[in-house]
Amino acid sequence: MNIENKIQLAKKYYESNQLQKAIETCKDNLEILLLLGEIAYRKEDYQSAEEILRQTISYNPDSAELYNNLGLILDRRGKFEEAIQSFKKAIEIDPEIADVHYNLGNVFKVKGELDDAITQYQIAIQQKPDLVDAYNNLGIVLQEKKNYDESIIYYQKAIQLDQHFAMAYFNLGTVLQLQQKIDESILNYKKALELNPEIVNAYFNLGNAYYEKGLLDEAFSNYQEVLRRDPNFTDALVNCGIILHEKQSIQEAISVYKKVLKLKPDDPETHWNLSNSLLLSGDYENGWREYEWRLKIKEFEQRKILKPLWDGSDVSQKTVLIYTEQGLGDAIQFVRYIKFVAQKAAKIILECQKELKSIFKNIKGIQQIILRGEHLPEFDVHCPLMSLPFIFRTTLKTIPSEIPYLFVDPLIFQKWHKKFKIDGSKLKVGLVWSGNPKYKKHYCRSFPLITYAPLTALEDVTFYSLQKGEAGKEAKRPPLGLKLIDYTEEINDFSDTAAIIENLDLVISVDTAVAHLAGALGKPVWVLLPYVPDWRWMLDREDSPWYPTMRL
Repeated sequence: MNIENKIQLAKKYYESNQLQKAIETCKDNLEILLLLGEIAYRKEDYQSAEEILRQTISYNPDSAELYNNLGLILDRRGKFEEAIQSFKKAIEIDPEIADVHYNLGNVFKVKGELDDAITQYQIAIQQKPDLVDAYNNLGIVLQEKKNYDESIIYYQKAIQLDQHFAMAYFNLGTVLQLQQKIDESILNYKKALELNPEIVNAYFNLGNAYYEKGLLDEAFSNYQEVLRRDPNFTDALVNCGIILHEKQSIQEAISVYKKVLKLKPDDPETHWNLSNSLLLSGDYENGWREYEWRLKIKEFEQRKILKPLWDGSDVSQKTVLIYTEQGLGDAIQFVRYIKFVAQKAAKIILECQKELKSIFKNIKGIQQIILRGEHLPEFDVHCPLMSLPFIFRTTLKTIPSEIPYLFVDPLIFQKWHKKFKIDGSKLKVGLVWSGNPKYKKHYCRSFPLITYAPLTALEDVTFYSLQKGEAGKEAKRPPLGLKLIDYTEEINDFSDTAAIIENLDLVISVDTAVAHLAGALGKPVWVLLPYVPDWRWMLDREDSPWYPTMRL
C-alpha cells in the first residue's frame, strides 16, 4: 500500500472512532503517525492525540521531538506532572532544543514554580536568542515575583525582537502601572491595542490607568469598550458603577451594581459598592442591609470570634461585646447607638481604639471598655459597632440625632480653658486640613494649609490648629497674616481635643474624626466635602441629620 493510501485509510479509521486500527495502519511510518496526531490535536481531541503519541514513542523511543509533542498534549490536558516528565525526557535525549526548555518553563509557570520556570526560560534564550515568547514569559514570571525592573528589561527585549508583539506591549504597560508610571503604561496599552484591538484586558487596564489619573470620562469609555466585547466582564461593570457614583449619577450606579449582582450574586465588593450608593441617596432601608456585606470584604478587619453574632434578639440576660471598626470618625459617629443596646442588654463591653478610650469612658450604658488587642473578657454575643444602624432599622427620620452624646472631662476642660482665657479674640476657630493619609482616597479630603489663606481677611479672629500628623507641621509656617496657634504637641488623646473644641466657637474641618467629635459635642462645625462625599453626608445638603450643629 502506498503512502497516500495509508494516510487516507488511517484518517478513515480515526474518523470512525477506530483509533487503534488507525495507528496500526501507519505504525511503520513516523511521518504519517505525526500527521495523525496533528489531526487529532487540531480537532482538540487531546485524548486521542496523547494515545497516538504514546504509541508512536513506543516505536521511536529516542525521539526528543515526540516527547516534546507529548508534553504539549499533556499540558493541554492538565496533566502537568506527566508533561514535566515528558519534557525532561526530551531534554535528556537532546538538551539543545530551545523550544523544549521553553515549553517546560511554561508548565512550571502554570504550576507556580516560578524559579524553575525562570531557569528554563533562561536556558531557552541562551540556546535561541531570538525566541521572543521566552523573553515575554520570563518577564511575566519576574513580574509575578515582583521583580518589576527585571521584567521590564525582558518585555522590552521581546518588543525589540518583534515590534508587532501586542501582548508584550500590554505586559509592559501592566508592570509600568504597578510601578505607578501611569503615563508610560497608557502609551503601551494604546500601542498594544493599535496592534491588536481585541485585547479586552488592555481596554480594562487602560480604563484603570485613566481612573488613577482622575480622567473619569476616558476611563468609562474604555470600560465600555470592554463590555462591547464581553458584556459579562463584571469587573468592568463594577468600575462603570464606581465612576457613575463619582459623577453623582447615583441611580445609574445602583442599576449597574444590581446588574453585576445578577451575574455574581454573592460578590461582597459589589454589595458594598451598592450600599454606598444606596446610603448616599438616602435609601437607608436597603442601604444598611447591603452595608452588612462589608464584613466579608478582605480590606475590612475580620474578627474570628466563636461566640454568636448579635442580630438584635433578646439579650436581657446576656453580655454584649461591641467593637469599633474602620476609622476613628466612624467610631465617634456610631457610638451613639450604645444607648439603644443598653436598653436591651444586661451588660455592654466596648472594645475601641486607644485614642478614643478616654472620651468614651463616660458614655452611659457601657460597663467595661477594653482596647483593641487586649484579652477579651467573658461575653455572650458580639456585634460590630457599624452594624447597629441595621439592627435598629435606622431610617432618615429615625436617626438618633440628640446631641451632645459625648462630654468633656471637667478637669481637662479647665486645664485648656486657662490657655484660651488669655486670648481676647471675639471668635476662636479650630482648623483641620488633612485626614488620615492611609485612607485610599486621602486626596479627596485633604489640602494644604495655604488653602485657608483667605481667612486672613477676617478681623478679631484667632485660629487654632487641630491638625495632627505630618500635615500638622504646616502649622509652623501658616499663611502670612493668619493668626494660628498650635497646641497639638500637647494633645495626648481625644479628651484633649474635645476640651480644646469646647473652648472654641467654631471648628472648620475636612471630613475627618475631628469633625465628628465636634458634632458629637454639639459644637458648631463646618465640614468641607469633595464633589461626591462619603455616603453619610448624602448629596446636595448643607445640613447633616446626624449632627444638628454641623454645616456641610
